[in-house]
Parts: sequence; C-alpha cells; structure tokens
Amino acid sequence: MTQRRLAEVAAKVGVSEATVSRVLNGKPGVSDATRSAVLTALDVLGYERPTQLRGERARLVGLVLPELQNPIFPAFADVVGNALAQRGFTPVLCTRTAGGVTEAEYLELLLEQHVSGIVFAGGLYAQKDASHGHYQQMMSRKLPAVLVNAAIDDLAFPRVSCDDAVAVEQAYGHLLSLGHKRIGAVLGPPDHVPSQRKLEAINKQGGADVEHAMFSLEGGQAAATKLVQRGVTAIICASDPLALGAIRAVRRAGLDVPKDMSIIGYDDSAFMTCTDPPLTTVRQPIEAMGRAAVELLANQISGNAVAPDELLFEPELVVRASTAPVR
Repeated sequence: MTQRRLAEVAAKVGVSEATVSRVLNGKPGVSDATRSAVLTALDVLGYERPTQLRGERARLVGLVLPELQNPIFPAFADVVGNALAQRGFTPVLCTRTAGGVTEAEYLELLLEQHVSGIVFAGGLYAQKDASHGHYQQMMSRKLPAVLVNAAIDDLAFPRVSCDDAVAVEQAYGHLLSLGHKRIGAVLGPPDHVPSQRKLEAINKQGGADVEHAMFSLEGGQAAATKLVQRGVTAIICASDPLALGAIRAVRRAGLDVPKDMSIIGYDDSAFMTCTDPPLTTVRQPIEAMGRAAVELLANQISGNAVAPDELLFEPELVVRASTAPVR
C-alpha cells in the first residue's frame, strides 16, 4: 500500500501509520478493536485487503454454479456447503441464469464481500471460446480458488475432476458387452473441455456417431432424434438430463427403451432410480470431489502452497434398466 493510502487509513481511524502497517502485515502489538477499525476503514475507503486478511470477519467463500436445473449441482452445493461449514466458513451461493448475472459480475460482487476464496463448478473455464478475463484477474490478485471439472489449459488453479476418459471406457465397454455396434453419443458444446475429453476417449474406443447439444433435456432430445433417424442402437450421453431427453426422443419415434435403444447417462444425479426406466449412468463421486475441493481451498486460505494440478477422481458405472442386449 502506498504511503498516501497508509496516511489516509491512519487518519480515518485516528492511529499512526505504523499501527496501520502492523495490521496490514499481521504483526502483533495491536488491540483487536484497533485491528477491526483499520480493516473496516480499508473497506470503507474502497482499498483491497491483503490476501491473508480477506473475508476474516465472516470467513465467506463463494460457490459459483452454472445452474440448479441439473440435480448434480444442488447435490454438489450441499457437499461443499457442509464441508465449508465444518471448517468455519460460510458459503455464498451464486448461480448463473440466461440473461442474468454473469460469472464475471458475480466475481466482482464476491470481491466486494471480501470472500476468503471461491469454488467454481461447471464454469466458463470449461469452455474454450468463452471469456476468461475474470480468471486472470483472480490469478493476479492471488485469490484462493478451486475449479471443479476440466478446464482450459492456461489457468493456474488447482482442479478437481471426474475422469472423463474412464467414464467413456466404462459406458462404451458396457454397450459392447451387450452386443451394440452402432453407438451414438450426445456431448456438450464443441468447445466444452470435458466433452472434448469424452470425444477423444470415444474415438480411442472405436468411435461413435456424435451430436453436440446444450446441456438440457431439450438439447438431448433434439440431438438424440437425429441419432435415432441415423439408426444407432445405443446412445452415451454427457449428463443425466441429456439422457432423459434422449429417452423422450426414442419414445417420440415410437420405439422402446431399452428394447430398441439403450441409453446411458452421466453423473448419477438424484432421482435417476425413479425414472422410467431407471437410468443406467456413470456416477461422479460428488462427495469425495466436493470434500477435496474444500480441502484444497482451505489450504490456500491458510497460506499453504497448493500446486495448480488436476486431481482425477474415478467414476463408477451404475447399471439399471435403460440398457439391454441389442435386438
């Protein structure tokens, strides 16, 4: 902090510049009341707190999600919220909606709240063609953050991901064992990194007839309609809502799941045992991933060095009634 700003904060609180400097550098010899007054003055004057003093009053942590329509995101928020609470943090939930507050705007709001750190799930870091300036801003401010699921290459944050390649191997292998040879796939948008990883894995397994879609029931239905018309006998989907849309497309075509078409989802989100038929899907280990994300974040907030690596978690195929031997 410049000498002029030090003087301004000192004048506001009515203490010496040396006292302000001691607070900012975390040095002893300052009463709690004075310390609190200096931090409040920083906030009031619009100056940024030093990293180690962020969010100290409320110990707030931002949790930024792309949506709450897909049940996997509320489930993830539940795990992360509980893990944060156990460590004395308060989560601040931020959900993007079409035409609503953007991820970059949420970051500004969270910075104004002096959050200690942020957990992002399914954010714009996973889309190559999206704007990533706000992540660069976080990196320059050294704000503790963790990204959940695959990200573009040049972001130096720790990441917690489910292994997309293993997920595809499990789903594809299951369909092959049932005798399916004409396999289709419904993946997310072409610039979506987890979908790109799934596509690479599909091509290694022997390929599939691939359609890209927005992550929604309607997107799944539109993409699967094309695949049904092209004569596939099984479809691997990149999310459970996509798979439910695919089931709807198969039924609209007058066919039966699983007799005429096998469908596999991805996530094993809530209520997939209750669908008709119950959905075969690849389960993400949400509990383990959420707890790992919070641990990585808490370590950064404590000032410990955390490598910007990607932790890959093993998914698990859950076989239910939406897959059957090829007719």
